[in-house]
Amino acid sequence: MDKYKIAIVIPAFNEETTIYDVVQSVEKYGLVIVVNDASIDRTKQMAEDAGAIVVSHKENQGYDGALNSGFLKAEMLNCKAVVTFDADGQHSAEFIEEYIKELSNGVDLVLGIRPKPARISEKFFMYYSRYRFNWNDPLCGMKGYSMRLYRKLGYFDSKKSIGTELAVYGLEHGFSHTQIQITIAQRQDEPRFASICKSNLKIMKALFELIFKKTCKYDKC
Repeated sequence: MDKYKIAIVIPAFNEETTIYDVVQSVEKYGLVIVVNDASIDRTKQMAEDAGAIVVSHKENQGYDGALNSGFLKAEMLNCKAVVTFDADGQHSAEFIEEYIKELSNGVDLVLGIRPKPARISEKFFMYYSRYRFNWNDPLCGMKGYSMRLYRKLGYFDSKKSIGTELAVYGLEHGFSHTQIQITIAQRQDEPRFASICKSNLKIMKALFELIFKKTCKYDKC
């Protein structure tokens, strides 16, 4: 798959210390789209200096909202696939090549598997997703999606599902998928999108949504 048919979408909130190096590490693999989620530091400037296409929010929309905007931009640029990638430097760019290989071979959904979940709430989510979908790490931020899958649902996320709604849709509706083991670097500072307690609450809310409510906002099956 041509480099310019792949979008690397990076949601970023106050990541001025890492975003330049992250963009530089992935730019050889595709078009880099950084979604600046109303950062109050130099995230936007550093991302632009590194060569990324930057989409900026006037108000903070959270992780899912940032990815929604990234997918919309990728569609506008006629990309064939999207790989989501974290802005904090924890993901290793070397794995993107393996994601692209799978997407180029027609796989619609490429799911990363980290060595172990970071939070207790992630473990609950993981156990349920293994039971229901045989999906080992639903909250890994490094995922690959064909735009065919994205267009079928019509959006990335509609209910703050911690970046899982489109993947769940793909798994429930028979889209081709695979899982890839990745490694994670230790983050040197505090998480940007939420505190530990707030993150745990968001994750548990997303899990209950998955268990008790229909995945699709619209019936496109």
